[in-house]
Amino acid sequence: MPAFAADGKVALITGGAHGIGAAVARRLAGAGARVVLADVDAEAGGALAAELDGAFVRCDVREPADSEAAVAVAADRFGGLDVAFLNAGVAAGGGVGDGFDLAEYRRAMGVNLDGVVFGVHAALPALRARGGGDVVATASMAGLTAAPFDPVYGANKAAVVGLVRALGPAYEKEGIRVNALCPSFADTDILVPLKGHLQETGFPILDVADVVEAFMRVLDGDGTGEAWYVVPGRESEPFRFRGVPGPR
Repeated sequence: MPAFAADGKVALITGGAHGIGAAVARRLAGAGARVVLADVDAEAGGALAAELDGAFVRCDVREPADSEAAVAVAADRFGGLDVAFLNAGVAAGGGVGDGFDLAEYRRAMGVNLDGVVFGVHAALPALRARGGGDVVATASMAGLTAAPFDPVYGANKAAVVGLVRALGPAYEKEGIRVNALCPSFADTDILVPLKGHLQETGFPILDVADVVEAFMRVLDGDGTGEAWYVVPGRESEPFRFRGVPGPR
């Protein structure tokens, strides 16, 4: 299948001011796409948008109206929307025992799960208006395996994987593909609290460039409802879920 032709396409990237979102924005803009960066960090997001001749919109993905406003910027500034990269995320979520923090729980679920749900809801009309397009959500390897170090994070990332797997076939006939990226520990600001421990134990840290390459492979492909793992030393591909047993 021919590679994704970014030239002239319009991409919305939540969490676009830093890390994976910023790296994907640079890659797409370098290939000729127009990018809309949506983030709560107006200073960094605005500076990057200016660098890439794109647009910035302040967006708290926990608020449905903010996602709708971000899609509206893509339509108003650049004429439409072809790719929605729902990437905004936070690391902490915590556990459910004695140290349970309700505010932290709601923040993590709001950003990591609600942000994807609200982002898809906002993007669908604009993608339909283009005759189709791509939604890519940033999940995590924590969504594919147990995450005892942060159970709430694992829960919301597993929910993103489940959502993507359901939405893929639901919108396939409309030409809208919905997929997820599942990186392991990537070298971004979100990793700072854990980075020292990972280095001490020799656990490999994923280069952000590898996540960008996986993102581009998702766009180059023709699958939908897939969860692509991104781990050091392996070529990224969709995770092969074992079929569940049916009734007898």
